[in-house]
Amino acid sequence: MSDFLSKERITANATFNRWLVPPAALAIHLSIGMAYGFSVFWKPLGNALVGEDGKPLAACAAGATTFGDKLSGTAKALFATDCNWTQFDLGWMYTLFFVLLGCSAALWGGWLEREGPRKAGLVSMLCWCGGLLLSAYGVYSHQLWLMWLGSGVIGGIGLGLGYISPVSTLIKWFPDRRGMATGMAIMGFGGGAMIGSPLATKLMAHFATPVSPGVWQTFVVLAFIYAIFMTCGALGYRVPAVGWKPANWAPPDNAKNSMIATHHVHLNKAHQTPQFWLLWIVLCMNVSAGIGIIGAAAPMLQETFGGALIGQPDIGFADIKKDEALTAAAAAVGAGFVGIISLFNIFGRFAWATSSDKLGRKRTYFIFFVLGALMYCTATYVAGLKSLALFVGAFCVIASMYGGGFATIPAYLADMFGTQFVGAIHGRLLTAWSTAGILGPVIVNYMHDTRLEAGVPFNQIYAPIFLVLATLMIIGFIANFLVKPVDKRYAMSDKELADVRKISHESSLQSNQSNSGDQTKDPASNVIVILAWLAVLIPISYGVSVTLQKAWGLFS
Repeated sequence: MSDFLSKERITANATFNRWLVPPAALAIHLSIGMAYGFSVFWKPLGNALVGEDGKPLAACAAGATTFGDKLSGTAKALFATDCNWTQFDLGWMYTLFFVLLGCSAALWGGWLEREGPRKAGLVSMLCWCGGLLLSAYGVYSHQLWLMWLGSGVIGGIGLGLGYISPVSTLIKWFPDRRGMATGMAIMGFGGGAMIGSPLATKLMAHFATPVSPGVWQTFVVLAFIYAIFMTCGALGYRVPAVGWKPANWAPPDNAKNSMIATHHVHLNKAHQTPQFWLLWIVLCMNVSAGIGIIGAAAPMLQETFGGALIGQPDIGFADIKKDEALTAAAAAVGAGFVGIISLFNIFGRFAWATSSDKLGRKRTYFIFFVLGALMYCTATYVAGLKSLALFVGAFCVIASMYGGGFATIPAYLADMFGTQFVGAIHGRLLTAWSTAGILGPVIVNYMHDTRLEAGVPFNQIYAPIFLVLATLMIIGFIANFLVKPVDKRYAMSDKELADVRKISHESSLQSNQSNSGDQTKDPASNVIVILAWLAVLIPISYGVSVTLQKAWGLFS
């Protein structure tokens, strides 16, 4: 087993087709991307326990208003079996997901570079799917702490390892298209919920009974489905031999482009450079400005436009809340808004990252920050004019750049630090995501709640929030402006690089007799590539179809 998972075993031979690696990466990212879709379980879990009268039991933190009261209620909910969980209790799963994702990627990124993506992918599968099974038992026994431990902690570690597992490998397989390669994989993480959420909804409906919402059974089924996909993805990983390059491709003369390194920086020195911390700020600001507002997309649209969403422009959101029928109609439009910005978030990852191959990474991030600040200011203005089309358009652009920032940063790191440790360096940089996952929602939710408590009308709540988020984009612009080429004193010498490759069991072209080129003329290889892509494109097509159906409510 150790030999089967070794880096020597997965070093590709002369017949391997590099286009098999992206679908392998997508299989893993589409599976762990369900972390974004866990909110589909909140309502069913919040009503999981019912009394003899058939009605849901009271919540463990019923009546709590202050943050301290809510924390006290959550502490009780961790072990209580006689009260239902609140959304506040369950929402900590999101925090655990993305904090553990960043921490595990930072801690084990170096291990991944040494041991290879196949071993990391399988460990990710065991953590993510094992965490789902433990969470299933937590739901069955109504123990919140088991859910936090299962999916939140153990699953969060799986998220981190799975997220960074293909980064270094894809960049090495596609030196001619770094941005496109990472964009394809990271697009999958954004699309995981697009597939998993409707599937989970159907499974819960199938397993539901009068006394059970069918959640634990859904977790078990999802765990087995994801285990199959992630195992196939991990086994599909291959790494190129040292010195490999695509056929008929000559490395560009980067001597004239100082923003693309011709050397490699060791993982242990990367964080000593100012470039690492500037890019940390770049990612943190881009994510912070997007994650909070995307997480509140549906209520933001309903509160800002009120009755205009349902053909009654004379009434506000406060009036809609008093009528169940109007509330349901507005919620349907809000769900359509969430659907359409989800699509822009997903496909923006591929489009912007691919564009960065031509534009350059620094210029691409300049576009993100300038255009993002303009879109937030535009949203402030058009919200006052009640122009729904322009408002939705602004946030579609913002969502695309939010996703594009995730997909472009690995290629930016490869340009700055070389490709030898780019996966591990990317893992450490993802702590910026963990920070942003707290910072962005805190800014948006705190300002929203304080303005609401101050009696500000619903349709005027978000304007200053947008301006604060535009300020974050300006901070990111400044950090990106300050990024310069990494000083060569941080580069590894030829001997150090050779020693690192020896420790990592990397084979050279001479030792495994691999050649340079793509094996696209082999009919058998092409058939396998087509089947591999169909295995991931069919679920993606299903997710897009379902999402478009939801988005139609926004237009109809």
